[in-house]
Amino acid sequence: MDERRESEATPTKNRTAVERKSERELVATRTVNGPARLVFEAWTKAELFRRWWAPKSYGLTLLSCEMDVRVGGRYCLVFSHQASTMEFFGTYSEVTPHSRLVWTNEEGDNGETLTTVTFDENAGKTLLVVHDLYSSKEALDAAVASGSTGGMPETLDQLDELLISLGSSAVTK
Repeated sequence: MDERRESEATPTKNRTAVERKSERELVATRTVNGPARLVFEAWTKAELFRRWWAPKSYGLTLLSCEMDVRVGGRYCLVFSHQASTMEFFGTYSEVTPHSRLVWTNEEGDNGETLTTVTFDENAGKTLLVVHDLYSSKEALDAAVASGSTGGMPETLDQLDELLISLGSSAVTK
């Protein structure tokens, strides 16, 4: 495959660009309709997170969402799909309110993935950059092949819908 083509950003109809930056890195970018404070809350408050995270078209049900969003805190998400359940978990290594989150994804046999999300507000909207660093090229290839990386555009559409429903001036507790 042409290396230049593989690394080009792929914009989707919903304004999310997904780009393979290297053999181990996948980056999604999207500007969402809400201030960084509210977007950050949607990523860190379980009652908000569970309303948008799982792509509806994947047929997943989020059974459990536990989030202890602090440095050293852990998260655990349990999904059901058809007759099986899947558990995703890890540890937060960086929490900078309204600007940056970093956590590990520790499930699976392909080693640990490090996810970094940055929140950059401009004129009441927030540029999200979701950066996944996989343990190896093979781990990223396996994630892409399984389809697990393909849900980010739909997931961020759902986040945008949530932000609109909350209103940019909404105050969550």
